[in-house]
Amino acid sequence: MKIATWNVNSIRTRLDHLVGWLETSSVDLLCLQETKVVDKDFPRSPLEDLGYHLYISGQKAYNGVALLSKSPLTDVTIGFAPIVGEATTADLDEQKRVITGMLGDIRIIDLYVPNGSEVGSEKYEYKLRWLGVLRQYLKTLLEQHPKLLVCGDFNIAPEDLDIHDPTGRENRVMATNAERQALQQAVFDLGLADAFRKFNPGGGEFSWWDYRAAAFRRNLGWRIDHHYLSPLLYEEAKSCWIDRSPRSLEKPSDHTPVVVEF
Repeated sequence: MKIATWNVNSIRTRLDHLVGWLETSSVDLLCLQETKVVDKDFPRSPLEDLGYHLYISGQKAYNGVALLSKSPLTDVTIGFAPIVGEATTADLDEQKRVITGMLGDIRIIDLYVPNGSEVGSEKYEYKLRWLGVLRQYLKTLLEQHPKLLVCGDFNIAPEDLDIHDPTGRENRVMATNAERQALQQAVFDLGLADAFRKFNPGGGEFSWWDYRAAAFRRNLGWRIDHHYLSPLLYEEAKSCWIDRSPRSLEKPSDHTPVVVEF
């Protein structure tokens, strides 16, 4: 079984790329982020024609997540509130960033973590608050589901080797100590582990490259798209890799898919 995550940076703009990739990749489930479209305008037909069941949560021009699965999912919920309650969630579900469902006995969680804009900004503080609620959300689900897969665009490079040049990273959004500590508490302290690092211990492999300065051609990237697995799933994982090919296409997303196989 193959499960992938991909920030497509507008599904309507990248639809041909997405369809072409699905036709050749044979993934069983794809978790999308930054779909940037309200649900009624989501391009369902080309994806359903490939045999995928669609579960979507979108908004106009920003954010948006979706699950595309060859097999029907069960117990699909959107946002933090169904798991941790509205009192805890507060305003965090206004942005469409969280969707989860069951694929057999595996709980799949698809996340689009806020970027944070710049250190010290309101958006940065929002990101840290969002990650705090994520910890409670994942803790609750992990208590219910021993097989848990959490994936998506985390907008955080966990280690310095996940950045092409970590110089000054302490003051750069996506790599500050506060963001890494929040990720530690929300993910690693709960016992979840990085699937990619199980098979790829070295640096130089990234999932996001800026559109500027020929960053992709020069491999000036960041690894910010992740699969985190509960201990049972971590043992079952056979491989995990970054598929760079879609980033080479004309007018690509700035992210590329990351695939884990069981």
